Amino acid sequence: MEKAEEWFNYGIELAKEFGPKLITAILIFIIGSWLIKKLIKTIGGVMSKSKYDESLQRFLLNLISWALKIFLIIIVISRLGVDVTTFAAVIAAAGLAVGLALQGSLSNFAGGVLIMIFRPYKIGDLIEAQGVLGAVKEIEIFTTKLITPENKLAIIPNGTLANGNIINYTTEGKMRVDIVIGIGYDEDIKQAKEVLLEVLTSNDKVLKDPAPSINVLNLGESSVDLAIRPYCTPEDYWDVYFATTEHCKIALDKAGIEIPYPHAVEIQKDA
Repeated sequence: MEKAEEWFNYGIELAKEFGPKLITAILIFIIGSWLIKKLIKTIGGVMSKSKYDESLQRFLLNLISWALKIFLIIIVISRLGVDVTTFAAVIAAAGLAVGLALQGSLSNFAGGVLIMIFRPYKIGDLIEAQGVLGAVKEIEIFTTKLITPENKLAIIPNGTLANGNIINYTTEGKMRVDIVIGIGYDEDIKQAKEVLLEVLTSNDKVLKDPAPSINVLNLGESSVDLAIRPYCTPEDYWDVYFATTEHCKIALDKAGIEIPYPHAVEIQKDA
């Protein structure tokens, strides 16, 4: 009974000593978190009014938010009675080991900074990098998020992006659509080109400048292959690709121009 009473009294003493500090630290954390959110929102509003680039805006807000949160945590720890200088010394001593363990993350952070400086792409751009094609959804401190044509989210480390090859399809504002359609050897090439060119020029999403082109690409075993090259904006790429393929087939059929079956020669040989 006496032992329980001693523990009870000891608990009360601890509560008297550390209770106010703990309550104050919790209040500081809650109020500080609220202030950080308000401050980030305010800074974001100012950036938007100043017409900051969206990619740079999100990156800077992310960076400022993390810096303020770390500062808030240090304040809370110091309010609990922990010696911040000792705490900082421990952090510094462990910094080398942590740095070695997080080399990849530090590389990705440096990559994010380089991307913000050199601006190889921005939010909304259609890019191809690291074997992934997609529209840039967000540029974060460590990663870049892309939305692929299949509506999948691809997350790529900034380190590999900054040090790898990047193809930006949006920068020039125009993309070439590459389609190949074969016609029979007995067909009139000039007529086929006129029919196909009519298909391209009648599509509102095909750009007039650069002008679309149709040229003989290859003399295959069973067909004369025509290279169909319309230009469009990156946003219209797939619409133009699918519509052109379909409408070219329909137009050639109406004109009575044969599109040979790819393996017609092989089938005849086997027969």
